Amino acid sequence: MGTDELPPGSRSRGARWFDQTTRMPEHIDQEGILQLAAPFDLHHGGVLPSVRFAWRMVGPSSAPVIVALGGISGHRRVFDVEEPRRGWWHELAGPGRVLPIERLRVLSFDWLGGSGDSTGPRNGEKFPPISAHDQAELLRRLLDELRIERVRAIVGASYGGMVALTFAARYGARVERLLVMSAADRTHPMATAWRSVQRRMVRFAIDCGRGVEGLQIACALAMSTYRSREEFGERFATEPDLTDGHYTFPVEEYLFARGADYARKYQPDGFLCLSESIDLHRIDAATVQVPVTAIAVIEDLLVPLADMRAMVARMPHAELHEISSHFGHDAFLKEAQVLRPFLQEL
Repeated sequence: MGTDELPPGSRSRGARWFDQTTRMPEHIDQEGILQLAAPFDLHHGGVLPSVRFAWRMVGPSSAPVIVALGGISGHRRVFDVEEPRRGWWHELAGPGRVLPIERLRVLSFDWLGGSGDSTGPRNGEKFPPISAHDQAELLRRLLDELRIERVRAIVGASYGGMVALTFAARYGARVERLLVMSAADRTHPMATAWRSVQRRMVRFAIDCGRGVEGLQIACALAMSTYRSREEFGERFATEPDLTDGHYTFPVEEYLFARGADYARKYQPDGFLCLSESIDLHRIDAATVQVPVTAIAVIEDLLVPLADMRAMVARMPHAELHEISSHFGHDAFLKEAQVLRPFLQEL
């Protein structure tokens, strides 16, 4: 992936940096892997002997940097000009879109513990619990490697919002502000209940040698919590089909199609690791001293409006905006026009 030489300047000890850069006039499209050769101590007590941390940064070389972080299915490819749907935020980010790369450098990365090119569990091997604190620490080290003293903003939604809040609580001097969507300072027990059942499904399926099928079913169930009752009522209130002696309901076909899509792209072990990481999330909201714009979705089943109100009330420099969307928790992926004014302020 290019040279293994470090760029000049200060470096985190035990780190190596690989990059692949495409240059156009005043524009960079840069990917790399931060490699930590020394043991990496994890927030919940585990140790990784070494770490790979895959990242990507795109935009004008002199533009302010923002960090864009999505849910556990998010990755370093926020958008892709040639193949837009490869980007997890392709409906909002990219040339001429709500989050424009014409005036911002957008940095993102593959989650530690996930299914991307960063270090994660593979083939059923044991892997220690990962925290949003660990993701935040690796982001801090990545900024050191890239010689970025301070970023304009971190835009985080869902799990990415948890990581953004954690980073600001730990390294507030390194970020000017946060834009946080559908994420609070801790997870709600009802959301943990749903995710716990999903993890049990996947673990049981792995034990039976059918991990991918288990992931499909778990993600179908998860999809029912990402959207709202209102959307499902509008889209799926039609009659079921009778096939081979049993009925198939329209919502059932939709959920299992989405579950199959997820299972084709991600690994069961990575899902287990990051799903657990969500439920381990806890910070003291009062320690987030940077300005925070928080966006809550009234119909969000996973992050209740009351939880975000309580979090913002404990932050010294925060404001809460409440929006309505039948996309529920997934509104950050879909509501371009609603989110436009918030993103244009960056």
